[in-house]
Amino acid sequence: MVNIKIDTSKALGKIKPMHAVGQPPFTGGFLKFDFTHMRHLTNAKIPYSRLHDVRGAFGSGRFVDIPNIFRDFDADVDDPASYDFVFTDVLIKEMYSYNVKPVFRLGVTIENQANIKPYHIYPPKDFKKWARICEHIIRHYNEGWADGFNYGIEYWEIWNEPDGHPRLEMNQMWRGTPEEFYELYDITSKHLKACFGDSIKVGGYGSCELCGIFYDPEKFGIKCRKIEPDALKEKYDWRTVFFNGFLKYIKEHGSPMDFFSWHSYRGVSKTVAMDEYVHKTLSEYGYGDVEIHINEWNNAPAFVPENHGSSFAASSAAAMMLALQNGHADMLMYYDTRVEATAYGGFFAPFTNEPTATYYSFVAFSKLYELGTQTETVIDCDAYGFYAVSATNGKRNALMIVNRTGETQELNIEGVDLSDARYYILDKNHLLSMAFDARSIAKDTVLLVEW
Repeated sequence: MVNIKIDTSKALGKIKPMHAVGQPPFTGGFLKFDFTHMRHLTNAKIPYSRLHDVRGAFGSGRFVDIPNIFRDFDADVDDPASYDFVFTDVLIKEMYSYNVKPVFRLGVTIENQANIKPYHIYPPKDFKKWARICEHIIRHYNEGWADGFNYGIEYWEIWNEPDGHPRLEMNQMWRGTPEEFYELYDITSKHLKACFGDSIKVGGYGSCELCGIFYDPEKFGIKCRKIEPDALKEKYDWRTVFFNGFLKYIKEHGSPMDFFSWHSYRGVSKTVAMDEYVHKTLSEYGYGDVEIHINEWNNAPAFVPENHGSSFAASSAAAMMLALQNGHADMLMYYDTRVEATAYGGFFAPFTNEPTATYYSFVAFSKLYELGTQTETVIDCDAYGFYAVSATNGKRNALMIVNRTGETQELNIEGVDLSDARYYILDKNHLLSMAFDARSIAKDTVLLVEW
């Protein structure tokens, strides 16, 4: 038996955007794009979509990346003719038409076959010029420069995963030294904040998983299960060294940082441990108040094909959102919502492109997000893997429950009157289908209660 006690009079803070995503969904064809799948983001009240790896192997030479927009690095940085905004303009215009705001990554798409030949992942040959290119991109989208727009895009992220691998020949995002990246961030962040002040938020660096903490949790001051050294230890240790080196550098140089972004492709418990470590370390360097974005995460990618659209995938995603709602992260961005074939694209079914059960986990969370205020929810459960978060707007209330314990759990919900409540079940075969009560919840299942 799981006992859940709710007190809607005790507000715990706002429901955070745990259901933001990466790579907005769209397809292409003969002389056209089809952006209509973005309606599913609108329906799920998804507030942000990060622009990184846009279209990936299917069109990465046209969108968002600095080399795609400013194609000749030797061109005049102040001349609008030096910039090719066309395809990125189309994409961002469509995003706003569907009420989805972009998080704009300033940098390049991952080069997965960089071991054969890297193209755009070397450090820019002139850091100050690169910063000015970024400035003009922001002016185009926020100040109307070069026949541009006045969108007021808030989040501008500098680079992505420069800490991928200590050996440069294995690094798919950065073929430079850590110090070169630290300097690029320093120069760019200072320049952009000098130009735009608090009208934008600047951060980075899209850190890879900080799994090095799991080899010696006590050393890092984190309570979690210790793992034995393995073939990945060199890479994971490197990432924690890179992280601390970055914070030390920007602290010494006074580099501005409004948010720190990092990634996780682990399960809930390890992601929560890394979230604790990131917050703890940022605080130790004096950055305890900056926003924390986990802007790539996926805890059930379809490298195991059976995961795609499964009850396991849907409940795993829901568990992550609820767990981090109670953590330090200020925003999560699921990787990803692309329509085309990818092990990470969990929102849409192959061939039919219909939304999966995983997508509906985000719909369920949106019901909490729409209400706005988290309320006290106390769980009494002996098994690991049970999650619940409640929310209110003062008139309406909702409770979202996830059972990842591995077995059916009997439920007892106290503290609120559910005599007129509506119950919705989510698993592979029930996409928020109406139920009649909440006396129990099966394993790998999400339950949404509204009253």
